[in-house]
Amino acid sequence: GAMARLRRQLESGGFVAGEYVKQLSQQSDGDRDLQEHRQRIQALSEETAQSLKRNVYQNYRQFIETAREISYLESEMYQLSHILTEQKGIMEAVTQALLLQADRDDPALAPSDPFLPLSGKEAAGGGEEGRQRTLTTLLEKVEGCRDLLPESPGKFLVYNGELLEYDADHMAQIQRVHAFLMNDCLLVATALPNRRGAYRYDALYPLDGLAVVNVKDNPPMKDMFKLLMFPESRIFQAENAKIKKEWLEVLEETKRNRALSEKRRLEQEAMPRPAPTPPESTNPFEEEDEEEEEEPSAEEEAVDLSLEWIQELPEDLDVCIAQRDFEGAVDLLDKLNEYLADKPVSQPVKELRAKVDERVRQLTDVLVFELSPDRSLRGGPRATRRAVSQLIRLGQSTKACELFLKNRAAAVHTAIRQLRIEGATLLYIHKLCHVFFTSLLETAREFETDFAGNNGCYSAFVVWARSSMRMFVDAFSKQVFDSKESLSTAAECVKVAKEHCKQLSEIGLDLTFIIHALLVKDIKGALQSYKDIIIEATKHRNSEEMWRRMNLMTPEALGKLREEMRSCGVGNFDQYTGDDCWVNLSYTVVAFTKQTMAFLEEALKLYFPELHMVLLESLVEIILVAVQHVDYSLRCEQDPEKKAFIRQNASFLYETVLPVVEKRFEEGVGKPAKQLQDLRNASRLMRVNPESTTSVV
Repeated sequence: GAMARLRRQLESGGFVAGEYVKQLSQQSDGDRDLQEHRQRIQALSEETAQSLKRNVYQNYRQFIETAREISYLESEMYQLSHILTEQKGIMEAVTQALLLQADRDDPALAPSDPFLPLSGKEAAGGGEEGRQRTLTTLLEKVEGCRDLLPESPGKFLVYNGELLEYDADHMAQIQRVHAFLMNDCLLVATALPNRRGAYRYDALYPLDGLAVVNVKDNPPMKDMFKLLMFPESRIFQAENAKIKKEWLEVLEETKRNRALSEKRRLEQEAMPRPAPTPPESTNPFEEEDEEEEEEPSAEEEAVDLSLEWIQELPEDLDVCIAQRDFEGAVDLLDKLNEYLADKPVSQPVKELRAKVDERVRQLTDVLVFELSPDRSLRGGPRATRRAVSQLIRLGQSTKACELFLKNRAAAVHTAIRQLRIEGATLLYIHKLCHVFFTSLLETAREFETDFAGNNGCYSAFVVWARSSMRMFVDAFSKQVFDSKESLSTAAECVKVAKEHCKQLSEIGLDLTFIIHALLVKDIKGALQSYKDIIIEATKHRNSEEMWRRMNLMTPEALGKLREEMRSCGVGNFDQYTGDDCWVNLSYTVVAFTKQTMAFLEEALKLYFPELHMVLLESLVEIILVAVQHVDYSLRCEQDPEKKAFIRQNASFLYETVLPVVEKRFEEGVGKPAKQLQDLRNASRLMRVNPESTTSVV
């Protein structure tokens, strides 16, 4: 009908908008006719938009399926590689065992103890060959380090010994390790259970990036020192003060020797060479320089510069650059490069080169400008693809990568800045996450397409993603934390951001740990300020405490409270309800239970390991306010009837509320909280003998 005719008219190749409007205004019969026509065009536009959306969605789904398939294959390849490595290790172990069996008579090759009597400085003696052999023998006992330490002639063992590793934050013992100090690195290995003298590779640290710091004795923590390897640090304890001193001295001395030998090596390298090689250039035409000195042999084909395409090449390049035909320009350069590849370098060729080099510079400048953030950012990452791919063809992949990421950073920044601030924080955060993570995903996909063959550029992309995440978190925190939103809104917003982060891991980009690190300070602040609010409210209720039963007046109100208690995890609430809507508990204890459980639920939504201690300490602080109030009331109350009622509230608090808090905390975090158990155990005294305040029962 009319719609199909209209569609054909608009899709035809010879459609001219001006003519069409002119014709329409002549033929239309008044305003109504034009309105109908407008509606038809509007409907067609919406239909086209829907169709476009469907296509985009279809492509998006196909991409996700492909990415998922690739990730399965990748994990299978990883497992296969792991199995092969293990098999190789087993074969080598068998070979070594057979060799040791054969050479059992030779004490140097078949030590009775896996680490010989070679703990400490004795390892440094015995001549170069002996030290090399000692190193090889020892390292055969460490699983997983054969490939990491190729037998280089200069590497030898300086010092080794057992150490205990401690956790830097809580000073809890982690594991027993064996450390091997070589002349250029430090290898840390962990003991294998059930296999005496066998160790597994843990970490390898080059000496030039390692700092050694003495840790002052603070009994019971003593004989410790710290190793700093940016960005991490580890704390070890030696067997006694003498061994610790030896470790500190030998580490410093070996570092000094390493630095001296490195300096000597650099000085030797810096000495003038008889025939310096020309520096590597990014110009695609300089491949020929090696041949410049050679005389052309008789077989070599002479260069025919009179060819029409060669004579016109500089002008053709100018035209391509002027017309922004970047692909055509690089094609011409490739063609010339191929032609000159096996030809001798004569003076005319050099002159041609000089002309062409000038055009290469111009072309590079134009491509660089194309990628500058000053250009329009509306086309999305794909709009930069032409310039990027041509720069890569010109051998400028590093520059292309840098400019592409700068361009995208400006685009992401602009997109965030243009977002309208909403009254409802959660709505704004949904929009912010959608805009930011969609841009990140688009950039990642475009990056994979453009830089597929340049693995070296991927680290630049990861750095870029990290700095973009910082920009996102700034906007996020300003809206969620600076405006002092409620804890439940903050938890919901953080959850939205984490979910978007998870979607990125579908393409192998996991930024969850970065978002945790950037948000940890703000979340800590929010938890602590909400904790302070609860404590203030609890203290206020405590100050007005009358120790009277609650009367809820109506069965509906009682039913509602019962439901609230059930949702808090309090299953045995019925045993505290009496006749006619009475509850045998104080209003303050019930209100405290509801508030504390609500705080815990919201905090668990925000939880990640870095927040463990702050959440635990906040909970303990909140609980103590209620516990101390009940204990104090019990000691002060003289009326036996009231005392019995307070004891009933205490029982509810200790027997019901505290175990529920513990259980919910363990479910949400994945491990029990010793501090909460200790708090409950400490209160056992009060329950067993409420009169006693001096002796523990």
